[in-house]
Amino acid sequence: MSLLNQLQNDMKVAMKAQEKDLLSVIRQLKSAVMNEKIQLKKDDLNRDEELAVIAREVKQRKDSLQEFIDGQRQDLADKTQKELDLLSRYMPKQLDDNEITEIVQAAIKQSGATGPSDMGKVMGIVSGQVKGRADGKVVADRVKTMLAELAK
Repeated sequence: MSLLNQLQNDMKVAMKAQEKDLLSVIRQLKSAVMNEKIQLKKDDLNRDEELAVIAREVKQRKDSLQEFIDGQRQDLADKTQKELDLLSRYMPKQLDDNEITEIVQAAIKQSGATGPSDMGKVMGIVSGQVKGRADGKVVADRVKTMLAELAK
């Protein structure tokens, strides 16, 4: 089932259950998917493109959440955290730290990386494997740390 079909079904359920917060998040996500379809001039998005839209929405909310916390706006932080929790329903299962480490180690071995200067090679391999299943910043930090250890 495509993401749009799933969102449409979830929207009906949320309307019947009168879950205003969930309905709002679904509408925002559906709008983002529709905008992506228009921008890419496609009838349907593939799974990777759908994941990219969801990941972008999650990232926006994480950035906003941090801004609200820094600005001591707990009311907005709580609302944004709830939106994040609702959006997580549409994300694939996220990789844990051990899984990320294993993927990075395999990529380092595969690329023959010897230090931080090989970060681009390793990230090129890792990115495709973790797309939508791990935060890019977390992965980049892990790659950077592991490459720095190799150089020692």
